[in-house]
Amino acid sequence: MKHYKIALSIAGSDPSGGAGIQADLKTFSACGCYGATVIVAVVDENTVGVTDVHPVPVPFVSGQIKSVLDDIGADAIKIGMLHSSELILAVKETLSRYDIKNIVLDPVMVATSGDKLLQDEAIKTLKEELIPFVRVITPNVPEAEILLGKKISSQKELAAVVKDLSFGNQVSVMLKAGHLTEDKLTDVFYNAETDEIIELSSQRISTKNTHGTGCTFSSAIAAFLAHGLPLNDAVRQAKDYINKAIAAGADYEIGKGHGPVHHFFNFWE
Repeated sequence: MKHYKIALSIAGSDPSGGAGIQADLKTFSACGCYGATVIVAVVDENTVGVTDVHPVPVPFVSGQIKSVLDDIGADAIKIGMLHSSELILAVKETLSRYDIKNIVLDPVMVATSGDKLLQDEAIKTLKEELIPFVRVITPNVPEAEILLGKKISSQKELAAVVKDLSFGNQVSVMLKAGHLTEDKLTDVFYNAETDEIIELSSQRISTKNTHGTGCTFSSAIAAFLAHGLPLNDAVRQAKDYINKAIAAGADYEIGKGHGPVHHFFNFWE
């Protein structure tokens, strides 16, 4: 019998379909993986903003993880919004029972709309417990500023910042530059396993449809790692995928705020 490459998302649910679990599933599918999910919170949000977050009980989250991994397993895991210290610790403890190397953490702290999604006390737990445990983290500039406790003002700072974010070469870092203002967008990737820095440049796309871009990018990295690609290649292919998804979705209008990217640009218009 044949087997799918399996990618698991541990994240919150977005009813508008552009971010969170919904974006992750679309990305896994578009990138040739079978997607499984563990829902950690039900988020009341749309393209305009976040109204409320309803957490799923922590033991139930751990149970979902065990149900998926005990049965079908996973070739890669993407972790998104984890809103509390208790949840962060439970996810790490449960995953530590399984030998899965390809874990990508998108340290979601602030929504595209600017709404805060992570409790203050959870930031310390994220830094000390979960970040050193995973293979790759994918912060944007505001998230990097929170993790490091300092302001990032320009593109030229990113090469130094990205190594600081590896917390002593414990984790590889995909630092996304979309929140900066330069016309040429250059994300910076630090591969902690080979101690190399790679710049991934692209032209900035003028669009308000950026809802879920971070979720989509991190899920694409996980999907390509699930396929067995080397880390640098997985990041490059994920960068190409998110660029094309943003460009393809730029001319569509969904909702009254930040619309989604076009996850299935390869399949339909």
